[in-house]
Amino acid sequence: MTQAHINNNATKADILVQALPYIQKYFGKVIVIKYGGNAMQSEELKQAVMEDIVLLSLIGIKVVLVHGGGPEITETLKRMGIESRFVGGLRYTDAETVKVVQMVLAGKTNKDLVGLLQRRGGKAIGLCGIDGGMIKAKKHQGSDDLGFVGDITSVDTTIITDQLAKGYIPVIATVGTDEEGNVYNINADTAAAAIAGALKAENLILMTDVRGLLTDKNDENTLIPVVNISQVPALIKEGIISGGMIPKIESCVEAVRREVSKAIIIDGRIPHSILIELMTDQGIGTMFRV
Repeated sequence: MTQAHINNNATKADILVQALPYIQKYFGKVIVIKYGGNAMQSEELKQAVMEDIVLLSLIGIKVVLVHGGGPEITETLKRMGIESRFVGGLRYTDAETVKVVQMVLAGKTNKDLVGLLQRRGGKAIGLCGIDGGMIKAKKHQGSDDLGFVGDITSVDTTIITDQLAKGYIPVIATVGTDEEGNVYNINADTAAAAIAGALKAENLILMTDVRGLLTDKNDENTLIPVVNISQVPALIKEGIISGGMIPKIESCVEAVRREVSKAIIIDGRIPHSILIELMTDQGIGTMFRV
C-alpha cells in the first residue's frame, strides 16, 4: 500500500470519527424525512437520498420516509386523458383523480422507493395512510372546493412503530380515509409534520428545491439558518415567508408545536444533503425550533 493510499484511508477514518458525536446524538431516535421536489426527479439525487437513508438506518437511527409524487400523478393523468387542474396551487382531486392518486402514490411511487432502498442494502416496507387506519382525514375546509383533498383529523402510529421496532424503514404514501372509507389526497408536507408530531420525532426534515428560508428570495447567500417559531408571523407579514414557502413553514411550525425537537427545510438539489444536515455542526438549511 502506497503512502497516498494510507493518507487517503486515514482521511476517511478521520471523517468517520468526526461523525461519532452525531451518531451518538441520533442513535435510537426517530427522524421523519419528507421526500419530493427535484431530489425525487433526478436519478443521481434519488440515489444519494436512498444512500443517506440506508446509512442512517444501519447506524441505528429510525428513519421514516414520507413522500409525495405530484409529477408522476400529473404524467399518469395525462396518459389517461384526464386533465390536471390546480386551485390555489393545490391539485383539484375529483372522484376519478383520487383513484389515480391512490394508484400512483400507494402503488408505483411507493414501491419504487422501497425497491431503491432495498437495492442499497436497506430493509424497507411500503405503507400508505390507509394501512392500519394510520391517517384519518376529512374533506378539506377552505374557500375553494378541492374535491377529495383531505385535512388530517388523526394519526395512528401503531403500524409505523411496529415496523421501526422490527428494523424496517417505513415508506409512507400520503393518502388517508374518513370514517365512511372515502379516500383523500393529503399534502405530503402536512402529512409528514403530523406523522412526526405523533411519533414525537427528534427531527422533521423537509426536502425542497431551495436553500431554505432566504431574506432575499433571489439571493441564495441570504439563508436564515435558525428561526424560532414565534418569529414566523412577523416574517410572513414582512413578506420574507411568502408563496409556496408558507405551507411548508406552517408544517414545520406545527411539527415543533407537537413536540418535534426541530424541523428543518433543506435543499434536496444538493447530493447527500440529509447527511450534511445531520452530521455537521453548520447543517445545510433553515431550522425551526421553539
